[in-house]
Amino acid sequence: MSRRTLQYVLGAVVGAVGLAMIPAAIVAGIYQEWGEMGQIFLAALLTFGIGFVAWRFGDQAELTAKEGFAIVGLAWISVVLVGTLPYILTGTLQGFTNALFESTAGFTTTGSSVIARPEDIGHGVVFWRATSQWLGGMGIIVLSVAILPLLGVGGVELARAESPGPRPDRLTPRFKETAKRLWLIYVGFTVAETLLLWVGDMTLFEAVAHSLTTLSTGGFSTTSASLGGFSAYAQWVVIVFMLLAGASFALHYRGLRNPVEYTRDAELKIYGAIIAAATLVTIIGIWGGGVGRTVRDSVFQVVSLVTTTGYATTDFNLWPGALTIMVVGLMFVGGMAGSTAGSVKTYRIGVLTRASLADIRRVIHPRGVFPVRLGGQRVPEPIVQSVQAFFLFYMFTFMTGTFVLGVFSSAIGPDLDFVSAASAVATAIGNVGPGLGALGPTETFNEVTALGKWLLSGLMIAGRLEIFPIVLLFTPELWRK
Repeated sequence: MSRRTLQYVLGAVVGAVGLAMIPAAIVAGIYQEWGEMGQIFLAALLTFGIGFVAWRFGDQAELTAKEGFAIVGLAWISVVLVGTLPYILTGTLQGFTNALFESTAGFTTTGSSVIARPEDIGHGVVFWRATSQWLGGMGIIVLSVAILPLLGVGGVELARAESPGPRPDRLTPRFKETAKRLWLIYVGFTVAETLLLWVGDMTLFEAVAHSLTTLSTGGFSTTSASLGGFSAYAQWVVIVFMLLAGASFALHYRGLRNPVEYTRDAELKIYGAIIAAATLVTIIGIWGGGVGRTVRDSVFQVVSLVTTTGYATTDFNLWPGALTIMVVGLMFVGGMAGSTAGSVKTYRIGVLTRASLADIRRVIHPRGVFPVRLGGQRVPEPIVQSVQAFFLFYMFTFMTGTFVLGVFSSAIGPDLDFVSAASAVATAIGNVGPGLGALGPTETFNEVTALGKWLLSGLMIAGRLEIFPIVLLFTPELWRK
């Protein structure tokens, strides 16, 4: 791999993140938090300067698929590192480890946090938390491909490496145009949600911050009560936009032009069926305390978990045991491929289910031919194999991560119970946010050891990039000329 090409791309991406910090500094100024404004502006200046120097002395060149995967992995690591500067320079978080964890949770749209009371920190930092999630939602690389002509060459390789799901959905012959159109829809939904929340009980600042973290399925809120501190109207608005964010943005592009497209999509039907079934089970499981509240809490939490947003209106730690098992299961579902959601994705869930049924039929009829079909269309065998390989890697990462986190916590302390450790790893790799036990929706991740936070930060990045770009970084063949 060309070091100068790597430097060129990383510099452009880091520089763009530096520019994205400026609105947070402006917000701090609006609220007359002058010290914080200067500190965030300094963070923006340092970040942009680092990126500009790296870009200026790099070279543009064609990228292979292998190089694209590697650069995406390194770009996300770089972005997470510079994203710590606003937390460190403002003194919001003590220690690099906590700042790294918060920055990683932001850009990977995980929603896990070490900040107990967001309402007690400066408006500029709160806005930066929301901005980092919004940037990470549609993807920093895809954003760069859309708005920076500098990355036009090899852009599709970068997008293929970063796009959630088996493959990026190209709406136009040029991926740069596709990225622009997806980002326009992303921005449009964000503006629409902001206006709807603003006419309710949220201030403009709260409406903007929650819109940024809803469309990115990130889950950072402006208060420790999350969405539980706002009206039923606001919660229903957020439910609608979480559902939209968890669906494919390529499908939205086609559906907004021709609504019939929504009725034809097989993955959307799987997505809707999982949410409907889980909601019904939850309503039955927590019935009581008023029909309206029960239905709203059930719908909200199921949608929040399936779309990996991580907002909360109630403490699901207190739900019956059977429902908490379902909560963990929903962390492994995720939204549609091509959405801003994390985890396995409903497309893969559908393919895995169909492939398993086909294998059962082959056992009964050894000479039979049973192709895997989804929505009436045959799924090519290479895609079936890639889905199975991804799920194998995903579950291996989950089991290994749970074991290692358990070792860290028992050796160093505080000791996490199995449920807390397993849910922490599941929520990290699935980019969900809250876990169970000591790391539930009303708690922070301060109970996790420093080594544990580093581990979970790595899992968040691996989960956001769907594992392979990070695994590739540790492959010797990648770095050989």
